[in-house]
Amino acid sequence: MSQALLTVEKLSVDYHRNEGGIIQAVKGLSFSVQPGEVVAIVGGSGSGKSTTAGALVGLLSRQAVIRSGAIHFNGQALEQASQRQWRQLRGLEIGFVPQDPALAFNPIQTIGKQLLEAYTLHGVPKKIAATRLPALLADVGLTDSTRVLASYPHQLSGGMRQRVLLAMAMCHHPQLMIADEPTSALDVSMQKQVLDTLARVVVSKGIALLLITHDLNMALERADRILVMHEGHLIEDTAAHQLRQSRHAYTQRLLAASPAFLQVPFRATPLNWQPLLSAQQLHKRFALPDGSHFTAVAGVSFPVFRGGTTSLVGESGSGKSTTVRMLLGLETADGGTVQFDGTEYSGLAQFQRPEFRRRVQVVYQNPYASLNPKMTLAQIITEPLRAFRIGNKHSQRQRALELLQAVELAETLLDVRPTALSGGQRQRVAIARALAIAPELLILDEPVSALDVAVQAQILQLLARLQREQGLTYLFISHDLAVVRQISDYVVIMQQGKIAEQGKVAEIFSAPQAEYTRQLLENIPRLTAEPSRVNG
Repeated sequence: MSQALLTVEKLSVDYHRNEGGIIQAVKGLSFSVQPGEVVAIVGGSGSGKSTTAGALVGLLSRQAVIRSGAIHFNGQALEQASQRQWRQLRGLEIGFVPQDPALAFNPIQTIGKQLLEAYTLHGVPKKIAATRLPALLADVGLTDSTRVLASYPHQLSGGMRQRVLLAMAMCHHPQLMIADEPTSALDVSMQKQVLDTLARVVVSKGIALLLITHDLNMALERADRILVMHEGHLIEDTAAHQLRQSRHAYTQRLLAASPAFLQVPFRATPLNWQPLLSAQQLHKRFALPDGSHFTAVAGVSFPVFRGGTTSLVGESGSGKSTTVRMLLGLETADGGTVQFDGTEYSGLAQFQRPEFRRRVQVVYQNPYASLNPKMTLAQIITEPLRAFRIGNKHSQRQRALELLQAVELAETLLDVRPTALSGGQRQRVAIARALAIAPELLILDEPVSALDVAVQAQILQLLARLQREQGLTYLFISHDLAVVRQISDYVVIMQQGKIAEQGKVAEIFSAPQAEYTRQLLENIPRLTAEPSRVNG
């Protein structure tokens, strides 16, 4: 075996709380990465995997301290490296893809300007860098480079922003790439394309890749070796194809919770198939900086059936987010109508929609961004009650206690802030807040994509129980087809602003009619005997 490119020896990282006390996030972690090797670190929320990534690129928070241990990259000690040393390494020799694309960009600069900065920071002349940008974007599946480069971050979908981050990290062909949840915002087709691109770079350039992920299926398919972390400890370090033989209880729980491992039958919800919400021929165009127009949604029609779960599926840029914004009245449709419980709402002004606002609530994708960190859980959960002037302080607090119990959180958490909670706990709070005013329809926008598989399974079970007990209707937006299969009654597939196919879940997954749907199903990560390093 060649000399390791990266070696971590007995690394321990602590967080010092502002209110006092210490959290031991990483405890005596040791592993190595060889040149050209793909290693995946897998673990649940709070396992220490993202803290490990931060330590390996010198981007730990101010509260974090490396208590002990060593980090060596190419023989160079990095555990006490200065910021000057890190600036010389990051981007040039160590590429890093952060987890949250919404927070990684400067919102007032175009994508083109920020990509140029990443290129020129390490000495590439501006003119040469500018000529390389279209090819760099094409490598990560962004072929409309003119529009992307002229756009601001908020004008791109989450998946498109994630691909730009990948392009930034790859621009100097570093020796080691560290990717923290690089595909969590991507549909299966784009996930495959991005991972194939990374795989080709690994082979052609001889770089090493360290994947930080909660997607066990992806890790099993793509990695040579898998490290499993739990509560700061490394509990597995094994070849990917041997992980399923693990006898460790926590690893077995991860394997059992992964949707692709579940051979569950399709849902058999007793529906009367009456629509609570329906979209009819929705259209939406957006003006581009050059004066032209981009059609985001073209003639979209589908029902959301009362008491069931309708899933809206599509790749990044398919138009599903724009469609949902039109359903909520947050975006004005250029054509078409939206009906809720037999009443047309699409033509009403915001102030004319109080009943609709009370009966429809939203649970957002990122539990870390959707909760105000300065508010207690009691204040967060009762916010809709105060907005609609329902009850008094005492009854509102009682309602918050009831909702904490409904989402299986301890009542003792009522007066704590979300910063003290894990991602799964925060998402439960977001669900409790959405239920506060007893809505009939919940729009769930990628509610489990930011969660590890074990917590993901818990949230899906919670949503199923709440639906049974309260007769809720769900519109579930997702790019994860394994989850969609598990939770849906009806599935709508979007492609390039149009409906590619829609139907009952068993029809879509067992006998898809559209070639696009068949391709999506084929791209779901499979449990192969050997890792899939290069495709095509």
